[in-house]
Order: sequence, then structure tokens, then C-alpha cells
Amino acid sequence: MTAIRGAAAAVTGAASGIGRALAIELAARGCDLALADRDEAGLQAVAAEISKANTPPRKVTIHRVDVSEPGQIADFAQAAVAAHPGLNIVINNAGVALMGSFNEIDQAQMDWLMNINFWGVVHATRAFLPHLARQREAHIVNLSSIFGIVAPPGQTAYAAAKFAVRGFSESLRHELQIAESPIKLSVVHPGGVATNIARNSRSGVGVTDNTRRTEAIERFDAVARTTPAAAAQRIIAGIENNQPRILIGGDARLLDLVQRLRPATYWKWLAKIFAPRAKVETKESA
Repeated sequence: MTAIRGAAAAVTGAASGIGRALAIELAARGCDLALADRDEAGLQAVAAEISKANTPPRKVTIHRVDVSEPGQIADFAQAAVAAHPGLNIVINNAGVALMGSFNEIDQAQMDWLMNINFWGVVHATRAFLPHLARQREAHIVNLSSIFGIVAPPGQTAYAAAKFAVRGFSESLRHELQIAESPIKLSVVHPGGVATNIARNSRSGVGVTDNTRRTEAIERFDAVARTTPAAAAQRIIAGIENNQPRILIGGDARLLDLVQRLRPATYWKWLAKIFAPRAKVETKESA
């Protein structure tokens, strides 16, 4: 297991959503933090909240980082390790969403999403891995999605990235095990978590109906029943117990079960169950 008290963690996408909840919960449990996000004002607000809530205060550093830029990730890793020499937990949480079917999004938009949701995970893992390998115990947490297990219509870019995170993470975990590395790795599959990812999503270049976007956000809000705080607590429990796969929410557990039972035809069954919600465009975390 990886102990939280006395640890130091790097968290991307920490200004809001699951990342913010993780920062608050980790600090409350005695963990120092290197927090990264493009939203510097949001990071400052989280850091101030943590400082006010914790006595003695935790050491918290904030870093403005665009995870789609490998150079910024490398700089973040270097600065985080310099500020927290004992850093031993890395949580790759940052993510975005894109509304539209495949023929409504262009390649530039797909590249934008992949650069954040997949390559951001890969580059951050690579940047921190040498340092983590020198720790007595260490843990990498990569945020996939339930859409890294099932792939509904309207999610070609998002599902591609989240399936890629899952495959990358599982393969790397096996490599670390063979090497008898001190690094453990968990991949997280949240279902609907009540964050702003739907409201902050981009629309495909072929999506011109604003009503459709509004309806998609409303559908997401209706199914996003897990709070970010509950999601953070579940992730931390998974870290502490070295769980390789962390499912968050009853909806994630249900969809995972259906996919296991009907791996090739699950959408036929899920479309029946979720017929009124079958075109939900965005889901999960930020």
C-alpha cells in the first residue's frame, strides 16, 4: 500500500472538479502537494482553502501548466520534485471533452483532445518516472473513464483517448511488476461525476445547434450523481489499497458488468436501458 500521510503528490487539473477535491482530501490526510492547472487563479483559490483548513499547514506549491505541451510538463516535474524532494504520488487527472459525432469534429479538434487526455498522461508519466523509481514506495494514478471501458456514440475522440489511457496504464503496470519496481499504478474509471466538464466542453465544427448543446449538458447533469469529493475519497482508498482498477459510481460498475457480459454487443443492451440518455455527449472528470 502507499501511505498518504507524509507523502507528497503531484496532481494535474487541480483547479476544479475531481482534481480540486483530490487536493483538498489529500491535504486533509497529511499529504503535501504540487498542484498543476492552466487556471492559475483556480489553483490559488484551492491552495488558500487548503491553507485555511489544515493545522499544521501542508506544503502546497502551484504550477501553471498546459498538459498538452510536453515542455511545460517537463518543467512542472522538475519544479515539483525540487519543491518536494520526497514526492511519491502522481495523479494524471487533467482532461477535456468534445461534443459531436465523428463526422462533426475535425482532425485538429481530435488532436487537441488527444494531446490533453492521452499524451498529457504519457508525457507526465515519463517525466516523473525516474524520480518515482528512486522512492521507497510510489504510486501513479491515471484517470481514464467509464468511456475507457464502453464506447457510446458521440464519443469517438473521448473514448479513443480514454481507452488509450487504459491500455497504456495496464501495459506499464505489468512492466513495473516484472521489473519489481517500487511504483504501483492505478487506472481510474469514473462514471458520471458532477463536474463542469460538460459545460466546459468544446463543440465539433459541424455542431451548429445550440439547443443540442444545452440538452447534452442537461442530460449529463441528470446522470452525474457522484460528487467530486466522493470520487476523490474512492481514488485515495484505491491508492492506499493498491487497487489496479478503480471504478467510481454505481453507473460505472453497471456499465463495466454489462461490457463483461456482452463485450461485442453491449451497446445494444445499454441503448435499451439508457434510451432517453443514449446521446449523452460528455461524462466523467476534470
